[in-house]
Amino acid sequence: MTTLRLLALTLLGLVLPLRADTVTVFAAASLSDVLKEIESTYEAKSGDKISFNFEGSNVLARQIEQGAPADLFLSADEAQMDNVAKAGLIDPATRKDLLVNQLVIIAPADSPLTGVIPPDLAKPSVKRIALADPKAVPAGVYAKAYLTKLSLWSQVQAKVVPTQNVRAALAAVASGNADLGMVYQTDAEVSKQVKVVYAVPLGDGPRITYPVAMVKTSGKEAAKKFLAYLESPEALAVFKKHGFLPSTP
Repeated sequence: MTTLRLLALTLLGLVLPLRADTVTVFAAASLSDVLKEIESTYEAKSGDKISFNFEGSNVLARQIEQGAPADLFLSADEAQMDNVAKAGLIDPATRKDLLVNQLVIIAPADSPLTGVIPPDLAKPSVKRIALADPKAVPAGVYAKAYLTKLSLWSQVQAKVVPTQNVRAALAAVASGNADLGMVYQTDAEVSKQVKVVYAVPLGDGPRITYPVAMVKTSGKEAAKKFLAYLESPEALAVFKKHGFLPSTP
């Protein structure tokens, strides 16, 4: 291919940047929809490929600690990021809180339940409550902390159906396999098969933050650029559209 031919194709957008790279992002399951939207825009702009691994943050942290190849880690809570940091596996200079979220109580869309308040979870009529695993998964840990604060955990613990991640808790309620569930507001918004029956006020619930950092073994320039893009006004507008709020207004 001649130089002039190559230049012409590049100007027409038919040749990818010569230094295109793949960035592997380990991200909390609750971010799957919004990050897929950001991915399509960013790949078109940069020419780089973004590859996601979506799971519960506790699973992702364990995978990184066991040597799974990752460039960025975007966790749904500080504790899992702290675990990876204590293992010396993230670049501390790149760590920052990116987003915040809030908890909601959900019911199947066709459920007769309305006007639910947290003490209703303890009523005999509520048999099964879907939560991401409260022993490990951030969404479940947050839910347990909130219910413990209200002195309700001991009353509802036997009803809890623990799931692998927050999206699995959403699915359990959507399918009718649980009467109620607690998930993030942003998860509830992606399903027409559930309805929000109570939103935990931001000031009453635990502060739910999403920290992000580069994995120390990466060092990819492409990863640094994608991390910077996640903080850009363009990306933050997409996060906001999906119900997330920036950590720093």
